[in-house]
Amino acid sequence: MAKTVLTIDDQADIRRLVRMTLEFDGYKVLEASDGEEGLHLARTHKPDLVLLDVMMPGLDGLAVSTTMRADPALKNIPVVMLTALDRDSDMDAGMEAGAKAYLNKPFGPVELLKLIVHLLGQRAPA
Repeated sequence: MAKTVLTIDDQADIRRLVRMTLEFDGYKVLEASDGEEGLHLARTHKPDLVLLDVMMPGLDGLAVSTTMRADPALKNIPVVMLTALDRDSDMDAGMEAGAKAYLNKPFGPVELLKLIVHLLGQRAPA
């Protein structure tokens, strides 16, 4: 069965890149354009992994990740922060909010796939 990845990012081009990359490798991809929609999809679909932008209007990525960690139904879903913020303090804030990994924008499709495979503890999909 295909693993499900939820991408929460306010930039449509990033969501499109992620969707095309992951669907090509056999993943099911869900998309949200903001934190509120992302939390709703996470609660409804219980994805295997969440790719989460830090800087979004409204509920930002740090708040979404913190909310997920406090929710017993979502707390074990790995979160990868996707962001252009690359200072150590930014990375520390993401990890403190519950992220398992931090991927700086721009990132390459191969880098993204390797990280997802690593976090899900599986072989790359066929």
